[in-house]
Amino acid sequence: MLILILMVFTMFLMIFDIGAKILVENNITRGEEHDILDGNVKLRKVYNEGICFNLFDEHQKEVGILSSFVTVILTIYQLLVLMQKKHYLKKLGLSLMTAGAWSNTLDRVTRHYVVDYFSFKTKWKKLNDLTFNLADIFVITGSLLLMISSLFHKKK
Repeated sequence: MLILILMVFTMFLMIFDIGAKILVENNITRGEEHDILDGNVKLRKVYNEGICFNLFDEHQKEVGILSSFVTVILTIYQLLVLMQKKHYLKKLGLSLMTAGAWSNTLDRVTRHYVVDYFSFKTKWKKLNDLTFNLADIFVITGSLLLMISSLFHKKK
């Protein structure tokens, strides 16, 4: 039953982020910004044509192929882990990572760029300029959960 719940959870998160990207695409123009949460978060539309920080943006096709390959491998690994007993934190982390990976990969394959749409207000200008999407947050959070789970997992 937990396998089904986590698979539905993964799909829900992916669809939620895709929906947010569609809203941003349809309602915000590039260069436009909106402050939310008392100015602590900015909504904006940014296109990332490469991997994180626009690295390899001149190689969109290769980035799309690599992203697709990694996402499929991650999904297979997630399914294998979901069939194991226990490892709940690892399962949750992989579900988050897989949701984020699929959402961004679908962007890369269909749009040839990833839509990023929010940034955080910090005291560091360079961090203020970074723009994320929920898929990025899912991947980061999932990775952290995976690392934490590895600290608690005892090898036999």
